[in-house]
Amino acid sequence: MALKATIFKVELQIADMDRNYYADHALTIARHPSETDERMMVRLLAFALHADKSLTIAKGLSTDDEPDLWQRDLTGAIDLWIDVGQPDEKRIRRACGRASQVAVYSYSGHGADIWWNQLAAGCGRIRNLGVANLPAGAGPALAELAERNMRLQCTIQDGHVWVGNGGDAVQVELQVLKRAG
Repeated sequence: MALKATIFKVELQIADMDRNYYADHALTIARHPSETDERMMVRLLAFALHADKSLTIAKGLSTDDEPDLWQRDLTGAIDLWIDVGQPDEKRIRRACGRASQVAVYSYSGHGADIWWNQLAAGCGRIRNLGVANLPAGAGPALAELAERNMRLQCTIQDGHVWVGNGGDAVQVELQVLKRAG
């Protein structure tokens, strides 16, 4: 018998002073059986960093041709494709061909540096690709905030990100490996 996804309910308050975006989002996240709390929370962080009314959580891990998050326009064209982890070059190139903007968020510390060094020559010239890495301790710290029902606040200012649940807070300073366009 196949394992089922675990459902997480999230009330996310976002104050993004860099983009002048202030909103509350009620999200339902289906965590794939092979997905860790750390990866799920990095997906949630990526949502907060790009939050928009039309940004949605996609199938990601369970479907090869969908990202973790995406934003589509009214015609169905993909404006933004977001992957979490360390996708291979073929997947990145395919995403960049399908979407106006592609963002990749890696979270495995030193492993991300090795991954990006292998891909930088081939993907470094892709104009609509942005790649960022979380510091080594940020992913596990975000995973500690994970609960089946979460109330989180995310504040973004001058490139610094704070995620908290009222009791605990995690500060994340993303390392930008490649800026889009």
